[in-house]
Amino acid sequence: MSYESSVSRLPSQLKDLVVNAQVDVGKTDADKAEVTKWIEMVAEGEIVKPAALQDLESQLIPRTYIVSNYLTAADVALYGALHPVFSQLQPPQYHSTPALTRYFDHIQTRPSVVTATQALAPAFSSVSFDLASAPPIERKADAPKKKEKAGVVAKQVEPAAAVTPQKENVAEDKPKEKKEKKKDAAADNGGKKKEKVSAPATSKPVAEDAGEPVPSMIDMRVGHIVDVKKHPEADSLYIEQIDLGEDTGPRTVVSGLVNYIPIEDMRDKYLVCICNLKPANMRGVKSFAMVLAASSKDGKEGGVELIQPPPGSKPGERVYFEGPEYESAQPLAQMNPKKKIFETIQPGFTTLDSKEAAWINPVTKSIHRIRTKDGVCVAPNFIGASLS
Repeated sequence: MSYESSVSRLPSQLKDLVVNAQVDVGKTDADKAEVTKWIEMVAEGEIVKPAALQDLESQLIPRTYIVSNYLTAADVALYGALHPVFSQLQPPQYHSTPALTRYFDHIQTRPSVVTATQALAPAFSSVSFDLASAPPIERKADAPKKKEKAGVVAKQVEPAAAVTPQKENVAEDKPKEKKEKKKDAAADNGGKKKEKVSAPATSKPVAEDAGEPVPSMIDMRVGHIVDVKKHPEADSLYIEQIDLGEDTGPRTVVSGLVNYIPIEDMRDKYLVCICNLKPANMRGVKSFAMVLAASSKDGKEGGVELIQPPPGSKPGERVYFEGPEYESAQPLAQMNPKKKIFETIQPGFTTLDSKEAAWINPVTKSIHRIRTKDGVCVAPNFIGASLS
């Protein structure tokens, strides 16, 4: 079935909404086919029935849009079909489907959708959500740390594959003479004693953050703001939902940018986030990352702007520092706030004469630009800015 045929099957008002929104029907043949498929499902009516909402919730957890990474006619059609459902839901009900609620709220604020709904009011009037009182979402990133024995520094088990081989190698590398020195009673104990024997000092696991702080310990990624609101309890704070390409869905991030960046300039923006700071409570809302912004060399009074990744960047893409010592290094799972790793590195963050974001080594004065695989991140207007 063609796209036009699938749209013609939609109910009258929903068809008008899709047509009036004038959004993309797909940038590739594959996307066009996917958009058509979703509109067909919407036209059939089963996809937005209560029994199907949990399945839709699961599909939307890792997604900003239902097809690819940009707004399409499929999103407009799905939003319009969901509107009669969400306009009747109470907080406990829409709190039970956080990904679907986040998606619906994001689509209804897209400028093209707003324009289309205004022409069809009150059929698609804006739906308000009390997201500030929503229960917190459990995140995989907050899994408890596993403590090693024999005085080894506690280390977060992520990724698991990196931990298991270390344990296996310790067992395999024990010298034979140590085994021979075991008492017969230990041998008769099913090998349990062998597990308790300390590894040689040279093979003990080393803490991830041992040694001097280096930039590659910082986990930076491309993020996409899919929703932003003012903090209900703090006039200077925004609460953002930022897609970082994770299966658990967007992270909640609180940033103090209200007085520097208008909310219109925050919506739908791609930016750089620092993702391995310890989550912090900000006036009753837990923040799971930090937005990287540039402050004018004259101070914040001279302006603040978001650091921007290269055009075409996708949520979750790795952002790293140029240089052979940093490019292939893995960041820490979580930075220990007591070691002040970010605080030690941050004073070297700046923007060059090219407005490119970089870290300058305070000792060697070497320059390490901040980039993705596709290009360097920039501050659009600032030279010599401080990044934080």
